Amino acid sequence: MTVWDDLVGQRAVIDVLSRAAGGDGMTHAWLFTGPPGSGRSNAAVAFAAALQCERAGCGECHSCHTAMTGSHADITIVRTEQLSIGVKEVRAIVKRSALSPNGRRWQVIVVEDSDRLTDHAANALLKAIEEPNQRTVWLLCAPTVEDVLPTIRSRCRLVTLSTPVAADVAAFLERTAGVPPALAAHAARASQGHIGRAKALARDEDTRNRRAEVVRIPAGLTTLGACMTAASNLVEVTKQEAGSITSDLDAREKQDLNTAYGVAERGRRPREYAPALAAMEKDQKTRAKRRVLDVVDRSLMDLASVYRDAIALSAGARGDLINEEIRGDITQLVRRSSAEQHLVRIEAIFTAREQMLEFNVPPAIALESMMVALRLAGGPSR
Repeated sequence: MTVWDDLVGQRAVIDVLSRAAGGDGMTHAWLFTGPPGSGRSNAAVAFAAALQCERAGCGECHSCHTAMTGSHADITIVRTEQLSIGVKEVRAIVKRSALSPNGRRWQVIVVEDSDRLTDHAANALLKAIEEPNQRTVWLLCAPTVEDVLPTIRSRCRLVTLSTPVAADVAAFLERTAGVPPALAAHAARASQGHIGRAKALARDEDTRNRRAEVVRIPAGLTTLGACMTAASNLVEVTKQEAGSITSDLDAREKQDLNTAYGVAERGRRPREYAPALAAMEKDQKTRAKRRVLDVVDRSLMDLASVYRDAIALSAGARGDLINEEIRGDITQLVRRSSAEQHLVRIEAIFTAREQMLEFNVPPAIALESMMVALRLAGGPSR
């Protein structure tokens, strides 16, 4: 067992990072890029562990164990549940990066979602990367190099992860979680190479059922009324799923705040409690909004996979479809519309995605418009 074991289908990346951890090609700043679910954050954390390990990532020593569990004193992981990472948070991390490590090796700062840095935060980070501490290493993660300031990425060594193939993902699920082969194969295909999503699909029947409802939407978009109903149902299901994820965390945070200010013990609220509660509720509201967008985004990718399957089937591609379990529905889509029309539908899905993520359009409005576009793209039935 090594720190690299959870990096699925990334042999070239593992080779580069392993050699760097041993001193070959080491530098003070790295940028990990790759599509969602490719494991860029996992790769950064594994590399951080290898940098603290005397054997470049053995996976068995105390340094490796604490690094992989998030408790190593010289590894700081910056992640956010908010829509962005602000300058105040980055300045605190920059101040920490200037300190010497507690141990004999490196002070490692891992910044997940570097693409969420505000402009001021990115500029504060740039200065730290331009004038690095001799024993500090920055590991930044983002979907693409274009998501990071050019001045930052030009100072980083690039590590590009690819989407793992379904066979590798299925083998990983069987090996690490004991998932039966048939279920592992289904989860691997349905996740489209997203490791976290594959785990959720393999472990949770409710997650599989929710996805099954989403991928059956295209076959039912036969009238404008059906489009409105599909959009409304998708919004409702999304809110329920996002709420189930955040409600327990919100409750724990409220309880921790009450305990910290002695509300339960004293039976009254001190003066400082009200602004602290307001700040916490504001953060929770922002986090809930991001969670809704994340869940919607995943559903949109599932929808797009149906039309990708239709294009593949119409082109005579061999092998299993992403949504093999609804091959009958996809065959009907192929009979009703051309490959060009399915491409138009995929474009409509990505337009809705951009409206919500980039232009803050309410999901209900964006999804209604998208569902209608999916229906109209087919033209008259044939």
